[in-house]
Amino acid sequence: MAGQSKVDALPPWGSAVAGSAGAVLANALVYPLDIVKTRLQVQMKRSPASAAANPADDEHYNSTIDAITKIVKADGVSGLYAGMFGSLIGVASTNFAYFYWYTIVRTLYLSYRKINTPPGTAIELSLGAVAGAIAQLFTIPVAVVTTRQQTVSKHERKGLIATGKDVIDSEDGWTGLWRGLKASLVLVVNPAITYGAYQRLRDNLYPGKKTLRPHEAFILGSMSKALATIATQPLIVAKVGLQSKPPPIRNGKPFKTFGEVMRYIVEHEGLLGLFKGIGPQIMKGLLVQGFLMMAKERIELVFILLFRYVRQVRADKLQKLADYAAEKARQGGPLLAK
Repeated sequence: MAGQSKVDALPPWGSAVAGSAGAVLANALVYPLDIVKTRLQVQMKRSPASAAANPADDEHYNSTIDAITKIVKADGVSGLYAGMFGSLIGVASTNFAYFYWYTIVRTLYLSYRKINTPPGTAIELSLGAVAGAIAQLFTIPVAVVTTRQQTVSKHERKGLIATGKDVIDSEDGWTGLWRGLKASLVLVVNPAITYGAYQRLRDNLYPGKKTLRPHEAFILGSMSKALATIATQPLIVAKVGLQSKPPPIRNGKPFKTFGEVMRYIVEHEGLLGLFKGIGPQIMKGLLVQGFLMMAKERIELVFILLFRYVRQVRADKLQKLADYAAEKARQGGPLLAK
């Protein structure tokens, strides 16, 4: 990470574990917002006289509060946590892969640079995009299954494995688990903007600071995620449309392309339809990214201190062996290895 010495730098797996643990904790805390923003994004705008059902449920949601109220009324409080297990698996795997590859890509880039200055904004975005693209290839099936769980009605909802089997049994077959891959690859600009902005804000606001305080990490994470969400909301809405159950008006015919979803939304709801659900999306992003970076910074600090302790114990042991060998040599006695 920027600002850490090479001695204190974590290995890729250390950064990955810290990032994924922070992400799981943060997403678990605000998961109901994930359900609400997904339901709002997948539904199509309709007139009060319309009889068309929302593919997510029999209800149509007018706002975040309205969605929460109707979901609890229909499914109980547990309805706000539908698909949570699969979602957290997806969050853990996606963030582990992202931070692992981001650490490797950024370390490789810095090792080949001849100047000792922080990478520019364009480079930070590019490094994040490369890491995000690699991560998506491995983790998108879980996202597809989770989105399907979140957007079907209660009586259609199944477990993680059963939902995955339904996706495979559809007309797309196994490739259905990678539905929306192109949109996801386009959306790597979201974490790229998020972590690129985070790195730049950190370098500018806290230059040379090795460890951020919890509130500093929270503020930087929230600010960077807000910027990324506003810039990529239309792409997020289109991706959800690709991965969810199609609207009833399409008679079960799924969307095939990223552009097809966006054209459908604009045709039925206008350009503002591409920004539906942005309220809970931003709120979720602010809280998740804030808690994520706050937890990640703390976990990384624990790892750094642990590594220092292990190195110190190892150094002390080697020193004792060296002293023992030197003493035996001085006494002229045989050397015994412990």
